[in-house]
Amino acid sequence: MLLELAIGDAYGAGFEYADIELIQQQNDLSHYVKHPRHNIRRGAYTDDTQMSLAIAEAMISGEPWQPVMLAQKFVEVFQRDPREGYASGFYHFLRHVRDGEQFLREIKPTSEKSGAAMRAAPLGIYPTILQVIERCTIQAALTHNTSTGINAAVAAALMAHYFLYHLGPKKALGTFLEKHVNGDWATPWTGKVLSQGWMSVRAAVSALMGSETMSDLLKTCIQFSGDVDTVAAIALAAGSCSTEIAQDLPVHLVYALENSKYGKDYIQRLDAQLMALFAE
Repeated sequence: MLLELAIGDAYGAGFEYADIELIQQQNDLSHYVKHPRHNIRRGAYTDDTQMSLAIAEAMISGEPWQPVMLAQKFVEVFQRDPREGYASGFYHFLRHVRDGEQFLREIKPTSEKSGAAMRAAPLGIYPTILQVIERCTIQAALTHNTSTGINAAVAAALMAHYFLYHLGPKKALGTFLEKHVNGDWATPWTGKVLSQGWMSVRAAVSALMGSETMSDLLKTCIQFSGDVDTVAAIALAAGSCSTEIAQDLPVHLVYALENSKYGKDYIQRLDAQLMALFAE
């Protein structure tokens, strides 16, 4: 799950809000693309993956699922490995806060953007829908304590849960989400994806329902244009859990994913620990 999420994020980072001409010319999965404006190297993941790693580490720790613990994890994971991709205000906030308590005191948790949804997929591993919703709501409220921000995050987590626990066919994913989360999740998404979290999740749902392979899923996510690294991260995390989607991501994208201290090898080890929770 985490590896596929990171590949979607890193591949999508080269196309985030890029001109549609670049997408049409280079969205062929042949290589990671260097974004024409951003200072992110090819194959490097961004905040979508880093915050998902924080959630996964918090789950694996077994510590009580409390806001201060999660906030502390967000601070630790960022400060051990500061990287590009965060919204500028949140980036500078994470640079100056010392710990989780200061994070909670000073954060303004009113965002409706995609930050809570992009990190939610690991929570789908929990065994019941109620537990997924409860834990995802807590993590989302730290930064996105709005109805749309929380609903987008819960929907993203339930996407992975739906596939992991074989709750229905891929074509019924949107209908399933609408039974448990307020929002229009089943209507196909078309056009550019802007920064609000529900847009990224709806686009990811549409891409999943219309794709038979992970390669097609990744290309479809990018083709929307806009906030496509987040769409791809959400969709590929969920798609990696589906038996209806062929797991055919190109080997060269796996090989070329960054392998720094917290890169590919670390992500794969964490993935194994995370999936061990699912097997329990």
